[in-house]
This record gives sequence, structure tokens and C-alpha cells, in this order.
Amino acid sequence: MTWNVRAFRPEDTESVVALWDDAGLTRPWNDPRRDIERKLSVQPELFLVAVDDEAASRIIGTVMAGYDGHRGWLYYLSSASSHRRRGVGRALVAEAERLLRDMGCPKVQLMVREGNEQALEFYDELGYERFSVSNTGKRLIVDA
Repeated sequence: MTWNVRAFRPEDTESVVALWDDAGLTRPWNDPRRDIERKLSVQPELFLVAVDDEAASRIIGTVMAGYDGHRGWLYYLSSASSHRRRGVGRALVAEAERLLRDMGCPKVQLMVREGNEQALEFYDELGYERFSVSNTGKRLIVDA
């Protein structure tokens, strides 16, 4: 099985949204297509996909990264259920970290929904450390 990591292309949109749906990453209050459009307007080079070379370039993983000058963030890390535990997620995170480091980013963080112990264990294995914070948020643009 061969696959590679590359930058997202607009023609990947429907495959990426389907992958996010299958992975349980979408939420009713976030329009995934709008999230993609927004990312393409800000640091689009930090939106990565993993592509299965043997399956007609099928999208098998994604990660969105961002850097605000203080820290980097990872979002929408996912891999197809058919390709889990094969290094796709690790490769996506490694490439996102490399791109962030090349931008001068000193640290990277991400959020994991409560109860998603499998995701936390994945990040533990990659050397991410858990810490307790309270997240707050405010919706500035309503997608629905």
C-alpha cells in the first residue's frame, strides 16, 4: 500500500467532507465546506491530505494546521477507517509539524473532545502532553 501527503486541492472537497463525515468530525453548527473555503483563504499550504496512490488517488487522511505567530494549531486530523493504524495520521502530523517549524512556530496545540480517549492516546504516542484548561469560544459567523 502506497500513499503520500500533499497540499489540499479544491477538487478534493467532496472526498474530504465525506471522510470527515465518516470519521465523526463534522458538527451541525459547522459547515465543513465553509471551513474548507475559509482555510483556503488563510495559509492554504497548511491544509494537507493523504492520498492512496493505489486507489485512484483516494483521500485517506486530512489535517488542517494554522499558525498565529504565537503557537500552531492542528484541526481536522482524520484517516479513513480502512487505513487506520498504518501511519497515515502520524505522517500527516509530522508534515504539519515540519511546515509549522519551517514558519518559526515554537509550539503546537490541539483540542480533543472529552471522552475521545483513542485520540488522546494517539497524541500521547506522538509526544503531546495533556494539560487542563477551560476552553471558551464565541461564534462570530453562524453557518446554519
